[in-house]
Amino acid sequence: MWYNNILETIGNTPLVKLNTITKNVPGTILAKIETTNPGNSIKDRMAVKMIEDAERNGKLKPGGTIIEGTSGNTGMGLAMAAIIKGYKCIFTTTDKQSKEKVDALRAFGAEVIVCPTNVEPEDPRSYYSVSSRLEREVPNSWKPNQYDNLANSQAHYEQTGPEIWEQTEGKITHLVVGVGTGGTISGTGKYLKEKNPNIQIWGIDTYGSVFKKYKETGIFDKDEIYPYITEGIGEDFLPANVNFDVIDLFEKVTDKDAALMTRDIARKEGIFVGNSAGAAIGGLIQLKDKLKPEDVVVVIFHDHGSRYMGKMYNEDWLRERGFLQDEKLTAKSIIAKKESTEIVTLDTQKSVLEAINTIKSMNISQIPVTQQGMIVGKIAESDILTALLENPGLKSAPISEIMTATFPFVDLNTSIDKISSLINKENSAVLVEDASGKIEIITQYDIINAISG
Repeated sequence: MWYNNILETIGNTPLVKLNTITKNVPGTILAKIETTNPGNSIKDRMAVKMIEDAERNGKLKPGGTIIEGTSGNTGMGLAMAAIIKGYKCIFTTTDKQSKEKVDALRAFGAEVIVCPTNVEPEDPRSYYSVSSRLEREVPNSWKPNQYDNLANSQAHYEQTGPEIWEQTEGKITHLVVGVGTGGTISGTGKYLKEKNPNIQIWGIDTYGSVFKKYKETGIFDKDEIYPYITEGIGEDFLPANVNFDVIDLFEKVTDKDAALMTRDIARKEGIFVGNSAGAAIGGLIQLKDKLKPEDVVVVIFHDHGSRYMGKMYNEDWLRERGFLQDEKLTAKSIIAKKESTEIVTLDTQKSVLEAINTIKSMNISQIPVTQQGMIVGKIAESDILTALLENPGLKSAPISEIMTATFPFVDLNTSIDKISSLINKENSAVLVEDASGKIEIITQYDIINAISG
């Protein structure tokens, strides 16, 4: 048997029991692995549904251009379908999204415009507004508008809900889903509740999003809105696809918990998933006291971990945000292990001869160069030698004439691996500002000393 094109392989994704990460959560916990869709995410389902509906009602015409604001996954589904069906794609996205997502969209031939995250939806620079403007300007174009296009929810009502019902033989008691556009939770939840009204539908939200408070109070509170890191869930407006009547409760999960849980799913279950899966499992664990041993819980794993290699799966990215506190040496611990000495610097106006004398007397090979107290460069023995061989008269010249770029600066949470990679032929050290604002220098010797000590 074969398929006529890649779109026919969408759906019928596996349901896999989680055994380790949820061992303290009562019930049977099953993950719906949507990464096996050809675009590696659940969004393939609704992308094709929105296109087919638009073709039927005449909104999308042959040779047309699909224009959409996307965090990446919907764009991937749309781009894949567009290739098969002969359309062009222009996508707007935010600068919060991972580079891997943007690169993946471009790999499918789409044009991608990156817009600022921290602006209101109605701001002309927002990715919502830019996509709407392009729809008006580009001839023969169509904007799916995944947030308000109810074909989004309908795709899950027709596909995801029935699949879960059949795979659990109707035994499902709880559905746990990260909520962004609302299509997955609303469509799937509506189908399941029609089959059994007692099934609980739990939405996972993030801090900085409006969903939870709106569900509980009916108030759209703009004070709830602030920037957050978690990708794929939460919103600063109310999409038409979020059916609050279907969703029984919302639970918020912090950026840190979502990021670390994403990594744990890969490390403890061997399932390589994206950020919203980490948020969903984090929320489920927070809600575990609401579950009983006989419950059957299905958690949607929306997308693939390969789209987050520069973020949740990058230890330096996690450390920079204070998310990762592990045993690995960092700039902070290296400084703590070295003798505290005053860093030797030279002002840009000092002469090359003075630099030579300082290097000799201090028995050092490179010195940071300052201007009005700020480090602006460095001078090394090799720089001096090269300069004097070319022009012996430079001895009396200011060192600003021969200094080179400053040592790299790192923060206190930078890992030993990252620091080691920055120390090379050109840079024999890195600089770090300690908690009190004092500049410290870390050399290769300091790293060796910290490891051996």
